[in-house]
Amino acid sequence: MVRTPPVVWRSRVHRYRLVGSKCKSCGEVYYPKIFSCPCGGEAEEVELPKVGRLISYSVVYAVDEESRDRSPVIVGLIDLGVTRLVGEIVDVTPEEVKSGMHVEAVFRRIGEAGERGVIVYGLKFRPVM
Repeated sequence: MVRTPPVVWRSRVHRYRLVGSKCKSCGEVYYPKIFSCPCGGEAEEVELPKVGRLISYSVVYAVDEESRDRSPVIVGLIDLGVTRLVGEIVDVTPEEVKSGMHVEAVFRRIGEAGERGVIVYGLKFRPVM
């Protein structure tokens, strides 16, 4: 029996769903999820939109050992309308990616965890087809 490392199990909601927080007092939306807002208000969990617009991006050629097989890695700042977040952009080459393009959240392999190599999946973003 392969046991999933505890850190993978605890972070599954944030890896598998696009979940943030919305302040009940001021209405500000945050990603990643927070428990209390800087204004002092209580925050509640909200599902974030799956489609957004790529504001800016960076092509990273110097990647860690685990990511060498998919180098270069494109990392972008994505505007979801209610909040912004940073995510990996997939299914596009550095020559094809453009600021302003629409992207959608997709389920992809992130890497391996633990000594037994449990494959970890999560959300990345690809151009809207």
